[in-house]
Order: sequence, then structure tokens, then C-alpha cells
Amino acid sequence: MLSRGGDRPWRVAMPLLALALFAGGAVRAEAPRFAPVPGALPAPHVYEGGWEHFVGGGLAAFDCSGDGLPELFAAGGTAPAALFLNRSSEDAIRFDDAPPPGGAPILGATGAYPLDLDGDGVLDLFVLRVGENLVLRGEGDCRFTRANEALGIEGGTAWSTAFSAWWGTAERPTLAVGNYVDRDDPEGPFGTCDDNRLHRPDERGGWRSEPLSPGYCALSMLAYTPASGRPGLRISNDRHYYVRDGADQLWDIASERFLGAEDGFPRVSLWGMGIAARDITGDGRAEVMLTSMGDQLLQIARPDGSYAAAPFELGTYAHRPHTGGDGRPSTGWHAEWGDVNNDGRPDLFIAKGNVDQMPENAIEDPNNLLLQRPDGTFAEIAGEAGVASTARARGAALADLDGDGLLDLAVVNRRAPLEIWRNTGPAGNWIALAPRLPSGNTRAVGARVALRTGGALQVQEVTVGGGHAGGSALPLHFGLGPAERAEVRVTWPDGTASHWQTVRTGATYSARPGPDGRLALIPLP
Repeated sequence: MLSRGGDRPWRVAMPLLALALFAGGAVRAEAPRFAPVPGALPAPHVYEGGWEHFVGGGLAAFDCSGDGLPELFAAGGTAPAALFLNRSSEDAIRFDDAPPPGGAPILGATGAYPLDLDGDGVLDLFVLRVGENLVLRGEGDCRFTRANEALGIEGGTAWSTAFSAWWGTAERPTLAVGNYVDRDDPEGPFGTCDDNRLHRPDERGGWRSEPLSPGYCALSMLAYTPASGRPGLRISNDRHYYVRDGADQLWDIASERFLGAEDGFPRVSLWGMGIAARDITGDGRAEVMLTSMGDQLLQIARPDGSYAAAPFELGTYAHRPHTGGDGRPSTGWHAEWGDVNNDGRPDLFIAKGNVDQMPENAIEDPNNLLLQRPDGTFAEIAGEAGVASTARARGAALADLDGDGLLDLAVVNRRAPLEIWRNTGPAGNWIALAPRLPSGNTRAVGARVALRTGGALQVQEVTVGGGHAGGSALPLHFGLGPAERAEVRVTWPDGTASHWQTVRTGATYSARPGPDGRLALIPLP
């Protein structure tokens, strides 16, 4: 594993945050409060099941109704998966049931990811399952039809637990599916990790499936732009089942090979559960958060394109429960960056919960909400904010569920009801940007949105994947503190960049390529 400190190269990587870890006390940012919304769903939703559903429990957040409010699709394990239609207002968060997507109850679901597979401008769903994965084509107004055969995507029979996608030069994406233990191997489960799969667009209008090996029991995948600037597929693997011969992986998309130490990618071996990537230092390079049993590992991007483990003093390891008296190691699942108090500094949510009854790990294991301070360090505020649930959390989503500009929180729990909290502030100003393209990659996956206010720079990339078994397809949310205006620039997936343009805060915009390098910015609901 990477050193926690070493020569402290994180100091070089974080100049814009004026870190003062060893020069006195850190300044505390104001913590928001979250109010539980126990009646938000029409009935409790629980992620159920035995061994095959110890993992999974993903949550997808996306707007399939076109009203600007995100719907939620929650995996159910041995219980039916559920799609919840958002009926919220700025005064209350509320959801209604939707008919089963695809027309029949979906059993065995471990997670789901929204994306526009066929380039028609309507979001589809890729549903991960124990058994055949499902492709659900969006028909508009939150209606879906099974489309494995129509789109030519093989669902397989594996135990699928991770997903990501990216667009190259083709109009359609390459899909990566992460598989866990090979259930058909009589020598299993230990040391019997299944191969992952790539689904590539073919010349007939469908997708061809091929192995991506070796597989080391993937629990999260994320196609993104690492610090090197070369797009890659990061895979976080569970050493509990690969035992000794595996590690986390980075597959270089251009050269189609796994990178190693000779490429500047050091060996990292974790009980890998989730991935979250975002620039948190203001240098434009994405840091990477990896959840696990025990230490939660944050990797800081360095100017030479490599990564260094964050120092322990940064406050991101979250290795033991922060409430109660249980000193055993904590278990992290979904990780997600988001500015929960809109102060212009990304914060971090980590869903926590014992796998089941593993005696070597904490049983009462509260979620983490790590608030970034002005000096770049992080403070644990989950208890103060009201989200330190000790249910066995799995997937989650930080999303503005009621359209008030504040990120709310939804968490899927194993053998306990899904929980929703409303963010009640206090918070600063905000803006949300949704890059769009006219065809093919309509959601502009791979685009990088840069936003600046004064001397501060924030950069986010549009991605599909990461988290734990679920992700969002929503406008990119930026907190801005007291700023009333911001400048925005989009670097499109083909590498062309728009001019900087000034926009007013407190609104959500679609951003499309305009004439002469400008952006066509249109306010959204």
C-alpha cells in the first residue's frame, strides 16, 4: 500500500488551499444540517438477500421526467428493485412509486447506472444483477423497455457489481462491467474472481462482448481522466476474495493495457468497495478516493501525473467509527464528493456499514460526512449534520432532490429501509451545469467543466461509473460561497475548449457548443 506520509508530496499538490496542518489550528467551515425525511417514499425500500447481496445495493439518481428533479432507482437484491418518481417541492421531499421499469419486477439487482446508450437524448439504465444484466431503454416520461436484444448487448450470467462507460471516436459508448466471484467455480469463493467484460460498439450497430482480464473481484469501476491526462479505467477490487495475487487496477484506454509501477501507477491492495474522483486542490487534476475495510485511501494528484497517499493529518482516512465506543475498523462503501454547504470546497460522503456480521469490523458503523475546511483539511460532521446513521449503508446519492440548490442525501441500506435527508443549510451560492451535445454522446461524458470565482478554480468531469454499484446523471453542482457571478468554460470530449463566459449564480444551465467558441447557455427547470 501507499505510504500515508512519505515526503509529504501533497504539499506540492495543494498550493491553492494554503494548507496549514502543522502551523496551528485549522479554521472550521460552517456545517450544514440535514433533516431526516422518513415519509419521503410511499413505502419502505430495503436491500435484501444473503451472501450474494452482502455487496451491491446501488442507487441511481437521474431526471427521467424532464422536470429538473432527480428520480431514484434503488437496487433491491432478492427484493424487487424500485423506481421512485420525484414529486418534491422546495418545502418537502416526496416520491411516488413508478411501474416496474421494463414491465416486470427486477429481482437480483445489485445496482444501476443511467446513461444515454443509443444517443437519442433520453437516459437509459444499465442494471447490474446476480445473473443477466438488464439494459432498459428510456422511452421518455420515466417509461422503460427491455432492450438487451434490440441494442445487441449481452447480459451474461455473472455476478456483476461494477460498471463504467466512455465514448471514444464512435457514436456509441464502450461499456465496462465488473464481475465479482465466479459462482460456477467449484474451488470458490476464495481465489476465484471472475473476468470483467468490455462491450465495444460493433459495425452492425450492436456491441460485442470480450473479457477484460485478469479480474480481481471488482466492486467499483470509473472511466475518468487521471492526473496524467490520459483517460483510464480505474478498478477497485476486493482483496477478501482475490486473497493475495491481485491489486487495484488502472487500464489505459488508449493503449489498452493495465498500467504498473513502471508507468507511475503504484500497487495498491485494498478491500476495495468504491471510487470517487474530483479535483479538490484547485489544480485541475482529479484526486481519487478509494473506500475499503479499515483505511479509506485518498490519493492526491501530483504535477508529474502520479499520485501520493494523503497524509493522515488531512482527516480523510475515516478508519474507525466516529461515534460510540467500537474501536474496530470501519467499512466504507459508496463514496461521493459534493459541496454540501456551497462554500466552494468539495466535501466527502462515505456510506458505512458492516458486510453482515464480520466480527473483526465495527458493527455500529456510522456514515461519514467530511467537511473540507478553508485550509484543505477535513472535519467529521456526520453526527452534527444529522446523517450518522448506523444502518448497514451501501449505495448513496448526493443530489438536489427538491430544487433549492442544496445537495440532499439518499442512502440504500442492507436489511434496513432506504434513508433520505433534506439539506437545510446554512449554505452559500451555487450553480449547476449540464453539458450537452447534439448526437451520439449527448450527455458529453468526458467533458470537463471549469468554473472560477476570483482566484479560485473548480473543475469537474462528466463521468459514468464509480461509487458503489450506482451513480448519477445530473447537472454538475458547484458551490460558490458568497459569489454572485462566476466564469465557466467547458472542455469538450474531443479536446476543444470554449471561451470563458460569465454566468449568474443560483441557477441550473445546459451548456452546448455555440458559435465562435462560445457556450450556448440555457436555464433549466
